[in-house]
Amino acid sequence: MSQNNPSHPIYIVSKGRWQSRLTSRSLERMGVKYRIVIEPQEYAKYASVISPENILKLPFSNLGMGSIPARNWIWDHSVSENKTSHWVLDDNIEAFNRLNRNSKPAVETGAIFRAAEDFVSRYENIALAGFNYYSFCKTTENIPPYYLNTRIYSCILIRNDIPYRWRGRYNEDTDLSIRVLKDGYCTILFNAFLAGKVNTMRMNGGNTEELYQGNGRKKMAESLANQHPEIVSIVWKYKRWQHQVNYSGFKKNKLIRKTNIQIPVGINDYGMVLKEFSSTND
Repeated sequence: MSQNNPSHPIYIVSKGRWQSRLTSRSLERMGVKYRIVIEPQEYAKYASVISPENILKLPFSNLGMGSIPARNWIWDHSVSENKTSHWVLDDNIEAFNRLNRNSKPAVETGAIFRAAEDFVSRYENIALAGFNYYSFCKTTENIPPYYLNTRIYSCILIRNDIPYRWRGRYNEDTDLSIRVLKDGYCTILFNAFLAGKVNTMRMNGGNTEELYQGNGRKKMAESLANQHPEIVSIVWKYKRWQHQVNYSGFKKNKLIRKTNIQIPVGINDYGMVLKEFSSTND
């Protein structure tokens, strides 16, 4: 397999967004294979804009539990194909980027997925990994290539053999991150590779109507606080209710390098080069 392609399967969870289909458009532009997972009543609409070979139909619909049933179905689907890990992506990622030397150029290759996979494969105890949000990494700041032992959102590489599944109705990504950390696993949030995710509330479709309307934000924060009261608090921030997690207790979780791993000497850019494109109006 080319080093420019991910070695683990990529799934996109989607509902009501066949018109925007931001993540699938991004991956197609990058030449990255994926499968988009949808509810059966929307198949015709998605199939009119996405190749049917890239579509998986769920065996259920409108359960009122957000994306959690779909995420668990994806996990089991990946296991059924004898995969050791899988990527699960939200459907509102409009671009992927590489943070390097205080610049965040857009990426037009799947090499960032492969590079992240190869890094994770060096260690025995990384349960989850993923890309940080583009908006969370400022080019004016000194940012490390990754953060260790924190939450993983929206663009997640999951090890299939960990003893968990998605649960609840709200904040499922934060909940899963906390559970693996509590059990001594590590998580890696890459800053070197970024996901340009559009804010959920700015887009129609998805789980906006099911989860976020009314006092949904406060319910989400309360749900996570009830699951993990010892480290989660509810705060009023950015003119809305938010959960706040204290991850400091997980500093004791240390990466364990595999004994049989051999890391090549030198820098591997996975075929990535920095190119400057002139405006189409020039």
